[in-house]
Amino acid sequence: MKHIVGLSGGKDSTAMALRLAEVEPREYTYIFTPTGNEPPELLAHLQNMECLLKMQIVRISNGTLESHMERMNALPSNRMRWCTRILKIEPTIAYFKSVAPAVMYVGLRADEEERQGIYGDIVQSDFPMRRWGWTETDVMDYLHERGISIPTRTSCEWCYDQKLSEWRKLKKSRPESYAAAIAWEEKTGHTFRSPSRDTQPAQLVQLGAKFDSGFIPRGDSDQIEMFDAPEFRKCRVCSL
Repeated sequence: MKHIVGLSGGKDSTAMALRLAEVEPREYTYIFTPTGNEPPELLAHLQNMECLLKMQIVRISNGTLESHMERMNALPSNRMRWCTRILKIEPTIAYFKSVAPAVMYVGLRADEEERQGIYGDIVQSDFPMRRWGWTETDVMDYLHERGISIPTRTSCEWCYDQKLSEWRKLKKSRPESYAAAIAWEEKTGHTFRSPSRDTQPAQLVQLGAKFDSGFIPRGDSDQIEMFDAPEFRKCRVCSL
């Protein structure tokens, strides 16, 4: 029986993986599904996790976000949510089929809405933090005690689901990535952001011009504490 721990880089899967190794020691396989569009701080966090766990994290890949955008001449968006299926779900299913029978340890807390794992027909799902009665407070306290910092973003840099404040942060901190996203919009004739999402420009080049002119989205700040940051939440779209 294989014991597989899915990592997204977020606070819940990080805390679960570290605590499992402490209180339920066994031979775990840690997996992560990269898209090739991860923020540098997330990649650094995964490297740190490998040091803490003393295990290499298995990267399960099905190409990159850009390779599939090139192949389809399309961008992931609220209208075409293909990225999670192709880059996350499908390669994970293929991996589980190759290693079954297995148990998949899922980072859902006791204070979250109950739901079954989407891979239940292939592997068993276990929810350790539910068994432990861990809430978000327990997770945050544990990470603080261990001195673990969580990256402010655990989803793709070009995620269509991100807030205006996150696009602004990307433009300020990673202008080359923001420029590359603009180039993809110009190449495909599509936009990452939905035109109906809000009243701001859907095209990143126009949105960037607004940022440059001094526009600051509501609730945005250059000084946000880590655990209070909106980015500290899991990505609603693609986290395991």
